[in-house]
Amino acid sequence: MRIVPCTHAEHADAILALLNDAILHSTALYEYAPRPRASMRAWFEAKQAGGFPVLGAVDDDDRLLGFATFGPFRPHAAYKYSVEHSVYVREDQRRRGVGRALLTQLIAAARDQQRHQLIGGIDVENRASIALHESLGFVHAGTVRQAGFKFGRWLDLAFYQLLLDTPERPVDG
Repeated sequence: MRIVPCTHAEHADAILALLNDAILHSTALYEYAPRPRASMRAWFEAKQAGGFPVLGAVDDDDRLLGFATFGPFRPHAAYKYSVEHSVYVREDQRRRGVGRALLTQLIAAARDQQRHQLIGGIDVENRASIALHESLGFVHAGTVRQAGFKFGRWLDLAFYQLLLDTPERPVDG
């Protein structure tokens, strides 16, 4: 397994497949409808415009095993050092270290960008993701009860955060 930067040309279809699988079969994304293929161009453009990494774990044949990214936590300027991240792993690759490798590299990318914290919103029933985050030093920062409604039930969204020792010199504005 290698960690590589993802591109629209090489990885958009595989990333879209992971996202749509999560939408249709899990509570990893609080969405109802699969995303259209055309949405990926804007998704990649937004990541590039914001300077946000999209990292992929690929096998020896360059097949995508999973991906991780981050983006703005909130749109207001004072949140510029906080990012919200996502990690998605193909179902047949879970519990094999793919998520850990991706999240570890994403943490390094956040430090390199002088971010102060990574925040993950995780459905409280996703015990594997919570365990992964806790094993890498993330701490529970709170839970929004009944934040979403999907599959005929209310969903609780837990927030996990990892504070970093960056930025070296934070500034207003």
